[in-house]
Amino acid sequence: MDYLLLKHFHMSCAALSGSFFMLRGSWMLTGSPMLMRRWVKTLPHFVDTLLLASALGLAGWSHQYPGQFPWLTAKVLALVVYIVLGSIALKYGPGPRVRAAALLAALMVFAYIVTVAITRNPFPFAAS
Repeated sequence: MDYLLLKHFHMSCAALSGSFFMLRGSWMLTGSPMLMRRWVKTLPHFVDTLLLASALGLAGWSHQYPGQFPWLTAKVLALVVYIVLGSIALKYGPGPRVRAAALLAALMVFAYIVTVAITRNPFPFAAS
């Protein structure tokens, strides 16, 4: 597998992961029973595992590691925030308002992660 193929695979997994998170978030907001389906509970873990594996592969292939490159460090730290917010939104939030706020915040963090990946700038919204 060459680098560009792995990069495009990673980007596809990121798009799938983000899209599926938005779908599950909309189901959470509407109280849909779809959230209880087995495939809805397992597919995100599969996609996110492929996303993480491809990220590790890209880091190894390109020799770009968190701590060494500020933009990559920002992505990893934002990923942790995204995971926590996503968990609050879809599982651990005490009520619908908290879950909705966590969902919105998680989607904003996801957008930040994508923007940092594209710009390779940890402060992509700062005036230059």
